[in-house]
Amino acid sequence: MTTFLLVIIYLAFISLGLPDSLLGVAWPVMQSDYGAPLETAGLLFMTIAGGTIISSLASGKILKRFGTGNITFVSCLMTAGALLGFHFAPSVVWLIVCAIPLGLGAGSVDAGLNDYVATHYKAHHMSWLHCFWGVGATFGPIIMAQFISEQHSWRNGYLAISGIQFTLTVILLFTLPLWNRVKKNSNITLHEEPEDSKGVFDNEDVKHVKPLQIKGVKLALISFLFYCGVESTVGLWGSSFLVNVKELPVAVAAQWVSLYYAGITIGRFITGFITFKMSNRTLIRMGQTIALTGATLLFLPLHSTFSLVGFIMVGLGLAPIFPCMLHETPTRFGKKHSQTIMGYQMAVAYTGSTFMPPLLGFIASHSTIGIFPFCIVVFVAAMLLSSEKLNTLLTKKDVLKRKDTSSTAF
Repeated sequence: MTTFLLVIIYLAFISLGLPDSLLGVAWPVMQSDYGAPLETAGLLFMTIAGGTIISSLASGKILKRFGTGNITFVSCLMTAGALLGFHFAPSVVWLIVCAIPLGLGAGSVDAGLNDYVATHYKAHHMSWLHCFWGVGATFGPIIMAQFISEQHSWRNGYLAISGIQFTLTVILLFTLPLWNRVKKNSNITLHEEPEDSKGVFDNEDVKHVKPLQIKGVKLALISFLFYCGVESTVGLWGSSFLVNVKELPVAVAAQWVSLYYAGITIGRFITGFITFKMSNRTLIRMGQTIALTGATLLFLPLHSTFSLVGFIMVGLGLAPIFPCMLHETPTRFGKKHSQTIMGYQMAVAYTGSTFMPPLLGFIASHSTIGIFPFCIVVFVAAMLLSSEKLNTLLTKKDVLKRKDTSSTAF
């Protein structure tokens, strides 16, 4: 029963990933149909992410009152309805209206499922969970590219994705009783204690400190900010960069962006196995290094083929970072504060998704989309720097903690 519940959670994350990559690959065609300026995509993206921030901040109370299963079902239903609205939207105003439930539908379920898996399962489950998000994010642009190339219709692409979402909604509806049965069955043990779940800062003094006052928390939040800034910016503006700078056809650009999401997906699937041999900290560092290398390939004035390699490398590099940082939260800061800090991390992550892509769109509309690769390099470098500073701080605190323990032992 618990295995089947995990499958349902994976399906829910597919539904979260499907809409995330659609706007970026469809926007070059949507922009011409509506006669809208380039930065309008940033406004739509900001509206979606803003709704996600609001619902994620309210997720604690909502999840306690209605339960994770019910919220997952309602969120998927809202997303399906919003995507159907995109199909029928006669103007940009209606796109903005539909973007609101699209964002609200993602926040609570994302925060709830992430916290559930981080608390109850080991690191490989978190990586595979986000791998299934990548499955949705990969197939989204593939489906959209198919409709754009064959039918010249982005609207039918949204209609098809909406149909898939409604199908997942029906599955979630019929499996709602499963959540309650698993919860009530005391003989079933869902949770596995996270490895090294007692954090470096888990001591009597820190237990009385507010989460944001714990050393290292702000550095972790900066890492989440720039991670989501990179991931969402590449997804939203990658296609426009390839079309306007590398002069690729829209359908080809959409397929290349889908390979970026495929890199995230495949990377997270592989990461799930690597977590048995490597620590979260090592995987985070490796991923950031690979992503920085891929971003550098995009930045250098090379043939467009290197851009494809760069997109894939950025995707592969980003793959382990987010799930490993989430799963590392109890280890970094202790179980007592992990739930609160997890909420802060998700809120800051969505803030990066909300403001960084529109900021790039605003600057690009007044200059050129050619600044895209430079911004990606800066974002990845900032994420790497903050993460390494946090690692240094954690290492120092760990050494001091071990010294204190050894001195009291004698």
